[in-house]
Amino acid sequence: MAGKLTDTAIKNAKPKSDGRPEKKSDGGGLFLLVNKSGKYWRYSYRYDKKQQTLALGVYPDIGLADARRLHQQARSWLAEGIDPKVARDREKLDSIRHHKNTFQSVSEEWRAYESPNWSQSHSNSVERILRKDILPWLGRRPIDELEPPEVLQILRRMEKRVGDTTRKARQMMSQIFRYGVQNGYCQRDPTADLKGAIKKRPSKHYAAITDPAKLGELLRSIERYRGEYTTTQALKFAPLVMTRPQNIRFVEWSEINMEEGLWEVPAAKIKLKQTLKNADQIEDAQTVPLSRQALEILEDICPLTGHFKYVFYSSRSQSGAMSENTMNNAIKSLGFGDMMTSHGFRSTASTLLNEMGYRSDVIEAALFHKEANQVRAAYNRAKYLQERREMLQAWADYLDSLREGAQIIPIHQKQA
Repeated sequence: MAGKLTDTAIKNAKPKSDGRPEKKSDGGGLFLLVNKSGKYWRYSYRYDKKQQTLALGVYPDIGLADARRLHQQARSWLAEGIDPKVARDREKLDSIRHHKNTFQSVSEEWRAYESPNWSQSHSNSVERILRKDILPWLGRRPIDELEPPEVLQILRRMEKRVGDTTRKARQMMSQIFRYGVQNGYCQRDPTADLKGAIKKRPSKHYAAITDPAKLGELLRSIERYRGEYTTTQALKFAPLVMTRPQNIRFVEWSEINMEEGLWEVPAAKIKLKQTLKNADQIEDAQTVPLSRQALEILEDICPLTGHFKYVFYSSRSQSGAMSENTMNNAIKSLGFGDMMTSHGFRSTASTLLNEMGYRSDVIEAALFHKEANQVRAAYNRAKYLQERREMLQAWADYLDSLREGAQIIPIHQKQA
């Protein structure tokens, strides 16, 4: 379509001599409206038997070439039976949505929707991973623009620094993208194309002492530890119960039955990762029989922390829960950092109890290791409770003998 206007004509265009607006036609319904306040591009057309006018922009922000391009787009909509005004408004709305629906805004909406079902520890973990490793890079980006290579770059950066947390981050981003798809914020989940891109690291083996004599040295060093009292008590408690360190850090007084000598560990605290998994992968609640020595530790610390939520309360954290590094740092300060970790107490007990002849099924139950057969697992937990109680009491007595430096005589499972 040959236009009638030129850049020079537009630049020199003025209102009529009497001050009324002047229309400068470019053909096909496109014209420049010139008045005292400025120059405005307009498109005049008929739709649904009515005369309509579409504003295309203001000169000189919109030059002649841009005005003709916008005019041609409007004519194309009209040829398809679409009202150019409606189509343009829809484009504006899509653009607003595009820029408003950033990865950060969608992640915040996802968290608000999902977090009522999360434990506090998992909520803190999600917030930490997003804040430190994901949002600084993706937060401002429109979620529907993100492609697999950009997401992979984030994960590669994490892989070098935080290892297995990378897989959690990918699962988390996948959930955010799927939420975006379900709510119309994006078309697809780009993490689906990244399967296999992040290699699973070999299982981590925690340092653990399995030599009885060396274990006795560590136990005596813990007795002499001059750190915070609650840390000392947690270090004494850890070897007696065979649970994961995070279970000890987050043990609450409401979970302890002193009369029955039992500690009920809720399902949500077994591994503290359950909401990144499917429901059928969630660990079940577990019961820990408490030895006489474990109960003495609880009785001793109760006057100090009994009015708080957590047994091993820490005034250094906002939540009151002991930091995940507290016990390991204490072990390092005692000079055993290269030989032992707080998690290593589990391996120590497992190794020595197996050598002492205790049944592996009973030991595995004490370690909260999950069985594939859920019915059998529930049956065995109940069946082994008394055996675990006897085993943990014998184990606690054995640890006392090592601490006291007595002659090392391994305990043995009583034969039925």
